[in-house]
Amino acid sequence: MSTESIKLNALKAWWFEISQNQTSVRVLRFSFGVTLSAALAYAINWPLSFLLPVLVSFVLSLPLPVMSLSMGFRNMKQTLLAFGLGLLYSLLFLKFPFIFLILLGLVMFHLYYYLNRGGSLWFTLMSFIAVLMLSMMGNTSEGLSVGISLGFISTAWLTIFMVWTSYHLIPDPEYAVFHKDPGFQPVYSKVAAETALKSTLVILPLASLFFIFNLLDLMLVMIFAALFILKPELSEGKAAGIKSLVSTLLGGMYAWVFYWLIVAVPEFYFYVMLTFLTTLVFGRNIFSGHENSKYYGSALIALFILINGSMGEGANFSELLVIRVALITLSVLYISFALRLLESYWPVSKNKIA
Repeated sequence: MSTESIKLNALKAWWFEISQNQTSVRVLRFSFGVTLSAALAYAINWPLSFLLPVLVSFVLSLPLPVMSLSMGFRNMKQTLLAFGLGLLYSLLFLKFPFIFLILLGLVMFHLYYYLNRGGSLWFTLMSFIAVLMLSMMGNTSEGLSVGISLGFISTAWLTIFMVWTSYHLIPDPEYAVFHKDPGFQPVYSKVAAETALKSTLVILPLASLFFIFNLLDLMLVMIFAALFILKPELSEGKAAGIKSLVSTLLGGMYAWVFYWLIVAVPEFYFYVMLTFLTTLVFGRNIFSGHENSKYYGSALIALFILINGSMGEGANFSELLVIRVALITLSVLYISFALRLLESYWPVSKNKIA
């Protein structure tokens, strides 16, 4: 038997072993999909291209089955709908601040209520980002909000394609078992309505201040806070904020090493190789099942955002990290204070007392 045949058989045996291990498949698919997305974003560099590896890493870090063609088209339609509504909302009502803020509260309530009844997390995230970000941009320039929405829609659609490609190139083993989502519950839910009302009451005052004083530079605080309060229990909202803070610090440490390695070897092939090795490390931790695995998905997102911000001329990596940590800390403090205040005045039902 020739040396080439021995190597080929060894490679086949290695691949067969990996393809039959669901955790190994997820890690390899995660690393492949995120690296390919990062390479594509870096090579073409279209507006908002840095969001492609961020969104792909978010989706591939979830233990989901392969996305069917109909699900892919559904997510694309939901993205288009979310940004279409966000753009229409900002263009129509920004000229009437009082009406705008009242309708903003209604929009937030319905989004939280929809999610609490088992609605699509993708559609909820896209809608919150669209409504909040495009409205803030629209305060400055209508043309800017239109451009941002088109860039975000194209990036989100490309994300769906990249995820679909990754799953089909590196499929799960046949025996793989996934948790079945109960799906959306179209009936009225008092619990879902109550939690949605709590979330809205906490976020609306903060969002109102941002729009009234046009705090565009601090927009991330508003978006972080809106996402932390998806579950408006004091412990869970606070825990989500602390998780994001820890993840940012963890991602910042990895980003510091990543950044200086890129500075030392500023070559595209090295960037791709380093991204692949980094995502392998993160993927192993994300799918390890360890208690600290929950931090690594958000940490990789923080890494990509920090690295992207550091690539610009005159950018200061340390300053970006400090600002991001400060923004998340402000979000956590606000959520904790607002929830504690709300819970102290929230009426307790007789059933709970009994």
